[in-house]
Amino acid sequence: MEFCNIVDQLPKHLKQFIVDQNYEAYTPIDHAVWRYVMGQNVRFLSKVAHGSYLDGLKRAGISLESIPSIYGMNRILKEIGWAAVTVDGFIPPNAFMEFQKYKVLVIAADIRQLKHIEYTPAPDIIHEAAGHAPIIADPEYAEYLRLFGEIGSKSFSSSEDYELYEAIRKLSILKEYPNSTAEEIKEVEKEIDRIQSEMKELSEMARIRNLHWWTVEYGLIGDINDPKIYGAGLLSSIGESYNCLKDHVKKIPYNIDAANQSFDITEEQPQLFVTPDFATLTNVLNEFADQMALRNGGVDGAHKAVDCSYRSTLVYDSGLQVSGNFISYKANGEELTFIKTDGPTALSYNDKVIDGHDITYHAHGFSSPVGKWKDVSPSPKDLSDEELKALGLIEGSQSKLVYESGFTIEGVLKGILRNVKGELMILSFDDCTATYQGETMFMPEWGTFDVAIGERIISAFQGAADADAFDPEMVVPSSKTLKIQYSDQERKLHDLFAELRVARIEGADTDTFETIYNIAYKAFPKSWLIFVELLEMFSKHENQEMFDQTLAHLNHIKDEDPSLVKLIDDGIDGIKAHFVYTYAQ
Repeated sequence: MEFCNIVDQLPKHLKQFIVDQNYEAYTPIDHAVWRYVMGQNVRFLSKVAHGSYLDGLKRAGISLESIPSIYGMNRILKEIGWAAVTVDGFIPPNAFMEFQKYKVLVIAADIRQLKHIEYTPAPDIIHEAAGHAPIIADPEYAEYLRLFGEIGSKSFSSSEDYELYEAIRKLSILKEYPNSTAEEIKEVEKEIDRIQSEMKELSEMARIRNLHWWTVEYGLIGDINDPKIYGAGLLSSIGESYNCLKDHVKKIPYNIDAANQSFDITEEQPQLFVTPDFATLTNVLNEFADQMALRNGGVDGAHKAVDCSYRSTLVYDSGLQVSGNFISYKANGEELTFIKTDGPTALSYNDKVIDGHDITYHAHGFSSPVGKWKDVSPSPKDLSDEELKALGLIEGSQSKLVYESGFTIEGVLKGILRNVKGELMILSFDDCTATYQGETMFMPEWGTFDVAIGERIISAFQGAADADAFDPEMVVPSSKTLKIQYSDQERKLHDLFAELRVARIEGADTDTFETIYNIAYKAFPKSWLIFVELLEMFSKHENQEMFDQTLAHLNHIKDEDPSLVKLIDDGIDGIKAHFVYTYAQ
């Protein structure tokens, strides 16, 4: 499927998250950060990443030199049946997973600051493009991602889940923004602690989000004593990809218990889960899904639909899908007997609204019994027209229908609707009265009573069966990624990085780089990354004198700021790995 078709066919509630990449907004320092991280990644991850990573970089259209264009990536991603879109930072987990369901990779458009070059507290294009994209070139893993999206996007959330998401998103934005104050960050951290302390048991979404985190984002694979990296959060973090393999990070065999292990998105992880292979990921996912309302329905499913306070869907065993805001249900023990929505409701089959049963027709809600009919042994959905007539259910005639639960319907049978397999889905009654345990459930003056047919609710999930039947319910986050306002001095540094970048790409002579060095040394002596890039150029041009001078200055920067030692040393080691050059130690 072509990229434009994949994205064009996304439901409208997902399209509202898509933003323009605005490629021209990336600064020369942004490109330098990308180049440094990717150079380190290829050098280090070639030894410790899953075998599909390096090949996947090429197959996903990821350049080591420049931040990738989303359009360029899509020209290549379409070859493996995927597409990519850019979004503003951390989007809601159910939206992120639903994009995966449609085989669309979500890429945060921004890029980390130089001071967060090793690890960013916020999603960025390095994390998404250099972390997620290469691994989806592996067909088995790509199918796991798609299946995860299909299952995860239908998990039930709680109102606390979204409140926590908004707070975590805000914290990640503040931690990445250079002008945030310690007080602002501390205030949001306190809010997160409050929300988590007040949360009840973990929702389906919270638990499957944990599985996503410990696999797709922070997963290790292979031998637990010598694992390889495949999680995007690790692949995109030159700091954590190095630290995560050390002994102080606990390694745990991956199983369904990971669903109960929470995480902090803004900190490095103290433990990681190791799967022996990609097949195990799918097995655990299916094990989890077998516990979900999605595959069980019933009273628990109806309870989750009411409790979540979001638009949800209950599915009858006839295949009829009822989507709306569920406000109540009734049950005899473990037997569901009645369901009710309030407000716009749609009846669907195979994820498409049934003609005549859209949200305009069911604008004020929908209610219907569930269960077996009294003294009728076959499942109601399996009854033929002749069997209905034998039961006194004749179109145009006064009819009476009694359920085993005691739910009673009396009225004129107006219509019979079956699915494509011939199974009974809806009986419509006019001039109808319905009662249940002494309570009037429907009155003639309310209009036509459309009765959903089925003895069981076999599935329940958050969201509509046909999402485009409704106005978007997912809300784009209220917080926005903060755009950095650069000072005049910072803009001059950007200009110098740009001059260096152009000189490198165009193959300028060594004198040009020496001029840039002299400017940087006088105006920006602490800007370690520009000196690492200059060291590379002097190495390539075999300019021994300037190489030694630049190396000495980098050593001086390390002495003044020990936090930069590893970054600078890694940069130097990268130059050794890429250029055959003998220099004084």
